[in-house]
Amino acid sequence: MEIVRMDRSCFDEVYAMMRVFYDSPAVLHTSSDRVLKNDIEACIGESPYLDGYVFKVEGKIAGYSMVSRSFTTEYGGICAWIEDLYIKEEFRRQGISKKFFEKLPSMYPEIVRFKLEVEPENERAIETYKKC
Repeated sequence: MEIVRMDRSCFDEVYAMMRVFYDSPAVLHTSSDRVLKNDIEACIGESPYLDGYVFKVEGKIAGYSMVSRSFTTEYGGICAWIEDLYIKEEFRRQGISKKFFEKLPSMYPEIVRFKLEVEPENERAIETYKKC
């Protein structure tokens, strides 16, 4: 599994995954096409607040993640929010999320706290996150 930064070449495929993710029960509410496309543009552009990654398995895009930054007064430093984490159905249960979580500290050495939210109904994701 390879983790690479999002770029324009993966725009359409990331958008398609986002549409599935945001139309699923895994998120509290859906988002408009405009918002989703703006998110991708921020990831592939020069935004200092949002990074986008795609996960590749044997050259195929298996999923994506978006990570944003903010200041946390609770920990006195920069916090990274795992905003989105989506793995295509056919690539699930292959350890992709686990590998991503293991790599995050070296990708963001300045981060004092990582956070994510998950809906209570998303039991498979909760199970995965607890293992990580």
